Amino acid sequence: MIDLHLHLDGSLNPKNILKMAQMAGVVLPCTDEEEIRANMVVDPECTNLGEYLGKFDLSLGLLQTAECIEYAVYELIRDLKEKGLCYAEIRFAPQLHLRKGLTQTEVVEAALRGRNKGIRDFGITVNLILCCLRFDQNRAENMETVTVAEQFLGKGVCAVDLAGNEAAYPTETFQDIFAAAYEKFVPVVIHAGEAAGPESMWHALNFGALRIGHGIHAIEDAKLMQELKEKKIFLEMCYSSNLQTKTVERVEDYPLATFLAHGIAVTLNTDNLTVSSTSLQREYALLQNQFDLSDDTLKAIAKNAVDGAFLSAEEKETLKKQIDREFSIWLHGQSKK
Repeated sequence: MIDLHLHLDGSLNPKNILKMAQMAGVVLPCTDEEEIRANMVVDPECTNLGEYLGKFDLSLGLLQTAECIEYAVYELIRDLKEKGLCYAEIRFAPQLHLRKGLTQTEVVEAALRGRNKGIRDFGITVNLILCCLRFDQNRAENMETVTVAEQFLGKGVCAVDLAGNEAAYPTETFQDIFAAAYEKFVPVVIHAGEAAGPESMWHALNFGALRIGHGIHAIEDAKLMQELKEKKIFLEMCYSSNLQTKTVERVEDYPLATFLAHGIAVTLNTDNLTVSSTSLQREYALLQNQFDLSDDTLKAIAKNAVDGAFLSAEEKETLKKQIDREFSIWLHGQSKK
């Protein structure tokens, strides 16, 4: 019911791609919806994170105009509503949407228009997370992302993130970005412990991360797991994605049960609805079946997501009451899309 780790460019509905191509003036390599889907969904034989990230190319090619960005956010909120979600934080990197002359500010303004219309029309709460990116020569762009996040903080933007190929661009090299976020009072979440080991997560914690995207490799460091528990750092776990990127090689090695046993505040998320060909309800069902989790355990995980969300205390209390009323119906009452 609550998805805290959801990438816009990895979650576009293939049925909307043709319209977006018309809006953007882009000629697609194919026009059949199933062929479009095939270009956007990761291959079952995917071998690594880099290959997985290649499935974002089609979406990113379209998300280069204000009209398309607004439409994409709006339509994603529609999809989330149809899938029974009551809250989500959608993330994207403004600097990836500048090919046709938009500024980062204009990108975020377009996303916020889509967000505001979606909230109005579909009645679920949504906030945006702005991603900085792991590259060699984009420090200025990352600093601009932090500045834009500050500009729209509390107006639909709730945090900044660091995303990209963690193995190639270590977390530790981006300290200045998060020092700037700290100075501007912008909350920080960081992808870490996905394509790199526990040291990446230690750096994320040192940089002030309140939540960590994925965090799988914490399993290799008992001291780190204790730190996560004591500081109540939320892990944004994404089961299907973690298997597809080979962050975890075997289903039986997925560390969710161990994290739960250690009292770590785990949350379950989709990462990318389309690239991973999943839904939040499907992720919960898969993990329930794999680890024989009770409905009550899954409900507690959903409430972890509430606690980790960038919302007011009053909003969190409202969401928890909704989870108490509706969680079991949501988990078992809809088809696993």
